Amino acid sequence: MSQGQPQRRRPDQSAVQEPIKYGDVFNVSGELADRPVAPRDAATAQAAENLVLGENPRGVPAAVMQSAATYNERFGLVGHLDSTKVAREEGVTVTETINPDGNRVVTEKVAGQVVAQYVEPPVPMASPGGALDRDVITIGEALEASALTAGDKPIEQSDAAAIQAAEMRATGRNEISPGGVTAVAQYAASVNPRDVNKTKLGDVLEDATEKLPADKPVTREDAKAVIGAEIRNSPNMATTPGGVAESLAAAAGLNQNGG
Repeated sequence: MSQGQPQRRRPDQSAVQEPIKYGDVFNVSGELADRPVAPRDAATAQAAENLVLGENPRGVPAAVMQSAATYNERFGLVGHLDSTKVAREEGVTVTETINPDGNRVVTEKVAGQVVAQYVEPPVPMASPGGALDRDVITIGEALEASALTAGDKPIEQSDAAAIQAAEMRATGRNEISPGGVTAVAQYAASVNPRDVNKTKLGDVLEDATEKLPADKPVTREDAKAVIGAEIRNSPNMATTPGGVAESLAAAAGLNQNGG
């Protein structure tokens, strides 16, 4: 494969066996799981999100569906005006409620099945970007650094595990954000072995600070958790040079030494 300047590749029909289905990107079952994500479905989801949320945030189900539908259409697996019968008949919905703790709970469903549910506290515990002390390096910034130092590396299971550990340390939660860096990395790790146009670290992590629902300064404990996750899932039991684990380790060292 050429190592020269990246170029957009033309669709190779022979290299694509299956469209991206709902079951590939969401935890759904039954008929919906086996249906390809279609452009009309994505448009409906975007409209529903915009109606309830007032915007179409990055990394939420509509964005995931749009990416999948674009891929499917690009390879001629669905038509531009196609929709999925079960989604068309049973609908795409976005609802919001307030739980007893005063938190806003947003639930998104396709054909009656929950594809995302996330809780937004009235006062965020941490905020990405400028709200943090600029003298420290955050987890999101360390992930972005790995997009620069190892951005051309195709994502493998070890990378996805490291990214998941990093996201969980950043948010303080055990669940991952639908359509966030971990979800995209896990999907990439599952399809890269059979996809000629492999998704790389740089594709997923170049805007990590914007994609994380929360962020925090990198600590030694964060770095140790990410290093352990990457090594445990690596065939050779080692970290990737310049990859996620090493970027967090470097950031933790700089933070501990005061930059």
